[in-house]
Amino acid sequence: MIQTKTIFTVFSPGTIIYGRNSFEEVGEYAKKLGKKALIISDPIMESLGFVRQTISLLKEQGLEAVSYLDVKSEPVDTYVTEGLQKLQTEKCDVIISVGGGSCIDTAKAIAVVATNGGYIGEYMNMKKIAEIPPIPHIAIPTTAGTGSEATDATVITNTTNDVKMMIKQPAFLPNIAIVDPVLTLTSPPSITAATGIDALSHAIESYLSRLAHPYSNVLALSAIDLIVNNLLKVYENGDDLDAREAMSIGSLQAGVSFSNASVALVHGMSRPIGALFHVPHGISNAMLLPAVLEYSKEACVDRLADIGEFFDKDRKQLSPEELADLVIVSVKQMCKKMEIGNLKEWGIEKEAFYAAIPKMAVDALASGSPANNPKVPTQEELIELYKIVYEYDFTS
Repeated sequence: MIQTKTIFTVFSPGTIIYGRNSFEEVGEYAKKLGKKALIISDPIMESLGFVRQTISLLKEQGLEAVSYLDVKSEPVDTYVTEGLQKLQTEKCDVIISVGGGSCIDTAKAIAVVATNGGYIGEYMNMKKIAEIPPIPHIAIPTTAGTGSEATDATVITNTTNDVKMMIKQPAFLPNIAIVDPVLTLTSPPSITAATGIDALSHAIESYLSRLAHPYSNVLALSAIDLIVNNLLKVYENGDDLDAREAMSIGSLQAGVSFSNASVALVHGMSRPIGALFHVPHGISNAMLLPAVLEYSKEACVDRLADIGEFFDKDRKQLSPEELADLVIVSVKQMCKKMEIGNLKEWGIEKEAFYAAIPKMAVDALASGSPANNPKVPTQEELIELYKIVYEYDFTS
């Protein structure tokens, strides 16, 4: 990859607090930002006690808190509208998101629209610029995967046209990210797998991206190292806190990396699948990643070979081509071990999927992410790739 730029700008949260039991610091940091918090979360986080704990920690520091807990799927524009109404009605001046990427992305959107107005979709492709500072936002992830706590992007589905809107501006960055691996201990194997492959996709795509640069590269490679060596450990033993901590740090690093280097073809193809067929984001990324790497390989053998070093446990003297192939084979094996099926096995009817392919190809290209891929696809190539991934064989 030829890098022509020599000056880069790096965006990340104003403050990152990470480590075991760092969650307990939320009250200390929140009181510096406001007096009444709106907690954005979901019913699962409420049942696990995380919402109650957050309220208690805030109360200890003299803050009031109310909650919006209706994030029951990947984020949609109606959640933003409802959460914003709650924020305004309750006169909250700080937002705290507790949960996975859906909760964090919803909170990001609410924070920006609260001060800048309009419909969240207006911010897509920089059509509307968030010029006024958003409501202060503390993001607390409970999974190790999306990296949303560290990015300046939010992905919200437009419920009118079933398009997942990828919206990226510096204003969407949380003020503070609190990354506590203890909170991820509750993630079941299926969520651990989906979010873990999501994090691996972020790291790999940001390293292969045409917008990658020296700062993002360092974070991407470190994240790949941590995730490759710990994802199967936490999948097989969710109580392994050392591995959980490594995954949390890897996910965080991948988040900062892709926020600055961008994702590519996997994410471009994944969003339409999620919008139309409601496949969770991490799962659809996993379904796509090996096939997209195979498609892209000829344009990025050397970069894939760098990644292959992390999979080459025996440190054999492999050629760049062999290392690149090792990455693809290893990712397939990881997906197989974690029971990631293809789209047919997920239960999507072939006729419905094929009928949607033209729209998905158009929507994927419109997102801009495929243009960052080492090998940039045409619309016709995207159509063929969607057909390939429908019945993709992870064992071949």
